[in-house]
Amino acid sequence: MPAPDARSSDARTAGRPPDDVPGSSSGSRTMHGVPPRRSSTAPTYLGIDLGATKIEVVVTGADLTPLSRARAATPARGGPPAVITAIEAAVAEALATAPHGRLVAAGIGVPGHVDRATGAVARSPNIRGWTASYPLQAELETRLGVPVAVDNDVRTALLGEHRLGAAAPYHDVLAVWFGTGVGGALLLDGMIRRGRLDACGEIGHACATPGGRRCACGRRGCLEAYAGRSSMERRARERVDKGDKTTLFTLMRKAARTRLTSGVIARALDQGDLLANELINDAVRAAGPVIASAVNILDVDAVVIGGGLGTRLGQPFSRRIHRAMQPHLLHDGRASVTVLSAGLGDLSGALGGVVLASERAPG
Repeated sequence: MPAPDARSSDARTAGRPPDDVPGSSSGSRTMHGVPPRRSSTAPTYLGIDLGATKIEVVVTGADLTPLSRARAATPARGGPPAVITAIEAAVAEALATAPHGRLVAAGIGVPGHVDRATGAVARSPNIRGWTASYPLQAELETRLGVPVAVDNDVRTALLGEHRLGAAAPYHDVLAVWFGTGVGGALLLDGMIRRGRLDACGEIGHACATPGGRRCACGRRGCLEAYAGRSSMERRARERVDKGDKTTLFTLMRKAARTRLTSGVIARALDQGDLLANELINDAVRAAGPVIASAVNILDVDAVVIGGGLGTRLGQPFSRRIHRAMQPHLLHDGRASVTVLSAGLGDLSGALGGVVLASERAPG
């Protein structure tokens, strides 16, 4: 399956590292605080997207246009302290290559539940070693020296897409992010919705198949159990153990990855790997009725598909999901909801962090 670039011109201006190299030189350096910047009256904002496999950082001007970016691998060991060190190094790299300005605030999207009052992040199941609440906001503010806004990763990405990307023309939007897991977020009347328990949009744990595959959450049949990258990897290993052939793990080793990344899956698809195609087919079949059911309930203007895997597979993947939704939509065919790929591509989350920073900056 081809993977066309789904980025906007704003996202492209910063230049993108290869998808298969989430680590950068910053990932292995030890940094002790972010270096002071030369004085300037021009405000700049910092956005951070923390994922299970990579950390994306972008620096923008006051108009939110990217000035520089950096990427690092999310540490596989060490828990939150190691993650903080990797974030700090990536931030230092991005700031070092940006035109010098006055950094006024930062924003970060994180997979997991965020205590909005304190900025602490509870257990983050998709990040290895993050097993208890951690004061992320307080720690980053100490290290970066500016106010830091913290929110859930998909909500942050949807905020970026609504202000700067594909969701900009719409008031009511459902975001579905396919990555290590499957996340979601909901925007109604132009506002991010959170719900009674701050759990609004958790579409990855909507039931795709009652009594079906076991999900990481402990339940059976969740969409994430069919369409999350971790679940795909687990099923691929089970199939290899039973004697099935695939290039997935050969490509993973060649890329020096310890997990099946979105880039590895995309290359396997490009090479016609049968197992990779089967995994994606399963994901699409599971996603179609789940997303369609959400649309039937919410009657949103658009569905935006993103995340590491969703972005890497691009608009062809979004079109397949749209087709899989049709038999389950109350209003199908020409009246069907619009389904789009994330317009900011890999920068949805980081630019969403910038929007968070700009909207919550003091003054």
